[in-house]
Amino acid sequence: MTIALRHARVRYGPLEALHGVTLAAPSPGLTILLGRNGSGRTTALRALAGTVPLSGGAVVWDGADVTRVPAHERARRGLCLVPERQAVFGSLTVRENLELTAPAYAPALDAYPQLAPLLPRRAGTLSGGEQRMLALSRALLSRARVVLVDEPAQGMSPAVAAHTYGLLAALHACVVVAEQRVPPALHGRAALVYELRRGAVVFAGEAAELRRPRPR
Repeated sequence: MTIALRHARVRYGPLEALHGVTLAAPSPGLTILLGRNGSGRTTALRALAGTVPLSGGAVVWDGADVTRVPAHERARRGLCLVPERQAVFGSLTVRENLELTAPAYAPALDAYPQLAPLLPRRAGTLSGGEQRMLALSRALLSRARVVLVDEPAQGMSPAVAAHTYGLLAALHACVVVAEQRVPPALHGRAALVYELRRGAVVFAGEAAELRRPRPR
């Protein structure tokens, strides 16, 4: 199973954010969309999820063209997007956020024990790192076939970030994350990397290849 962009173009008004991007994320496996702010990595993630429309090209999932399938229908079919911002329901408690995904939410507390004492707190009062833990625990509970995460470890301590990437890498799913650089926690792990720059793919290969000298 794969989810892929094929010659994908995305426009925001007069500006084109993706210039014919082609990439494929296998399952099970971890794929990293790498790039600085403005590179197009977040837009590529949203295009896969269906939260931004394509102006050209296609989104293909399990061999089927889902370009015109709306985001809520992709979610119903097993795709979970964790955006960088507004990934939790701030007016609801941590417990209510978890129960919206699965009434039996014990696995979320197994993944992130730090959430247990926060269950009665409103999610909007949590720190940035705590909100990321809550958002990711909801993604883990969803048992999605495709998990798309924009900057998973934002606001987390190095130890919690390493734990988070261990959880994501262990999922039997297609996991695609958008990051500015390859996280230290992934050094030594198998991961497919696409580096984007100004809306185009400039590198595609294994994460280990990024640490090798490139030919000039």
